[in-house]
This record gives sequence, C-alpha cells and structure tokens, in this order.
Amino acid sequence: MPSLLKSPKIKSLRSLKKIVAEARKKGKKVVLANGCFDLIHIGHIRYLQAARKKGDILVVAINSDRSIKKLKGQGRPLLSEKERAFIIASFWFVDYVTIFNQTRVDNLLKALRPDIHAKGSDYRPETVPEIDTARKLGIKVAIVGGPKIRSTSHIIQNLVKKFSSPKNSAEKKKTGQHNKNTYN
Repeated sequence: MPSLLKSPKIKSLRSLKKIVAEARKKGKKVVLANGCFDLIHIGHIRYLQAARKKGDILVVAINSDRSIKKLKGQGRPLLSEKERAFIIASFWFVDYVTIFNQTRVDNLLKALRPDIHAKGSDYRPETVPEIDTARKLGIKVAIVGGPKIRSTSHIIQNLVKKFSSPKNSAEKKKTGQHNKNTYN
C-alpha cells in the first residue's frame, strides 16, 4: 500500500542542495529553520511564519526520530518523523522539508549554505548551538517568532496531569469511558 504521507515538499538533502543552489543563482534568499515539531502548537506556527518572512524560500529541517530520542529522552517523539514532515509540509509558508539525524544542523548549514539560519525565541544569538558554524560560513542567524509562550514538553506535562488526575479517572469510570478506544 502506498504511503499517504508523501508530499512534493519533502526532499532529501541531495535534492535540496540542487534546489537551494538554483534558487540562490536566481537571487532568492534562502532561510533554514529547524526543530523537533513533535506536537505542533502556536509557538511553532509563529516561529515558522516569522522565519518565512526573512527570505524567499523556507527550508524546514526536522529532527529524525532517533535524534529526538537523544534530545528529549524516552517516550519521544510522539509522532513519527514521516508524520511530522508531512504536517510541516502542509503549511503554505513552508517551501521544503527535510529530515536530519543529528541533534544539531551544522552539517545542513554546510551543505545548503542558506542566507539565514532562523531559530526560535527560546534562543539568544549567543546560545544558538550552530552559531560558530554559521559565522564561519557567513550565514546570518535570526531569532524569530516573538516571545516563547508554548513548549511541547509543557503541553505534554499538562496533558499527563489532566488525564491522570483521580477526578478524571473517577469521571471516566462513572461515564463508562474508562479503557474505551474512542476517536472523537
């Protein structure tokens, strides 16, 4: 059965290198944004929309399942890399998506040579992990997306609290919803 998680926006690094080189020849400004994007929330949207405004083409690099597990620990990611790539590719303001296996995007910066490396507002220029690589390559680093108001980890913590509380368990038993597989 063919995968339903395909998009013409999801590219290998090899394909992206050609696309980005061609775009730059045409004078287009290329922006690279990256992240786990494990549970999409308003902060992610603000970050990616602001990153897109910095240039003509927005490439979003998504951490692989393996690299998220290294960064975030057991139980993560919540969604597979293919699902996350498909979701990000569905946004009109995203031009291309790629998946990378490292915990940092230094190798992508070297391979793609974007004009701008956009990071979210949970960073300051001096705390961007790839700042030295970006500087060496002449890539501008931009902190975008406005003040940080959400995090996936915080959302997960709130969900665990909400759905594991004694009151919630008692309510489920009372209404007969305990251990039912429902999809609303």
